[in-house]
Amino acid sequence: MMGAQAAPHSSLRAALRDFHDDYISCLDTGELERWPDFFVEDCRYRVLSRENHDAGLPLSLIYCDGRDMLLDRVTALRETTVFEPRSLRHFVSAVRVLDVDGSLIRAEANFMIVESLSDRDPVVNMAGRYLDTFVDTGERLLLKDRWCVHDNYRIRTSLIIPV
Repeated sequence: MMGAQAAPHSSLRAALRDFHDDYISCLDTGELERWPDFFVEDCRYRVLSRENHDAGLPLSLIYCDGRDMLLDRVTALRETTVFEPRSLRHFVSAVRVLDVDGSLIRAEANFMIVESLSDRDPVVNMAGRYLDTFVDTGERLLLKDRWCVHDNYRIRTSLIIPV
């Protein structure tokens, strides 16, 4: 039997899981032009180490302030960046609702990214957690803030594809 505290968030958790499934499908299939569509216009997207996050330090591997910066990142990946072909698989688990305040939803989830290069066995590229603030538009959930807090001490290869 489900506890009284969990019941109000069960449908929201299902919606968050659906969001994550669509988000990682977009990244894993290489449909990067759709990636900014998961965010509101005035979003913030960061990829930062757990050490920096826990210490309150602002240094991030990637920092995008606004959807236009996400679009610029996709354009750079498609038109100017040269990198070895790779396949990625994102895995998301432990989706949790932390707080709901009107149309804003604070949530977290664990992630792991497995990377396969053409001449090597797959390796875990990154593992960590998403710290998210979503906006419920009434039609769909969109990200206002996504902090991708990685547990890795170092990144094994280039951080190319969004987390």
